[in-house]
Amino acid sequence: MLRSGSLVIVHLVNPTEKLWGILLELGMPGITLRALNVASFDDWMAQAVKGEEQTLGLSTLFVPLFRIERIFLDESIGTVESYAERFRKRVGIDVGRYLGMEDEAAEEDPRMKPS
Repeated sequence: MLRSGSLVIVHLVNPTEKLWGILLELGMPGITLRALNVASFDDWMAQAVKGEEQTLGLSTLFVPLFRIERIFLDESIGTVESYAERFRKRVGIDVGRYLGMEDEAAEEDPRMKPS
């Protein structure tokens, strides 16, 4: 199910783009997400592997509904790995932890804090 905090792949039109990122809000006017272009994903991941200062990263943006063609959950299907799984295997940590998503969830719900 698509909900706030889901890792998603968004296909856009006019101009055509593919984005990967975190869905922040889904509504009638459009979506808000923190994302980067799929074409930059491998370069972003390589910077994370090297531990370099990030020159690439996720940007927060609003996309109006008329530009959205499809939204997919970032999930593995058969032998095809999700982007999150590729990140975990190559970088060695969960992408949610790398992006601070777990820390944000803990701030919103104290029961989520690690013990």
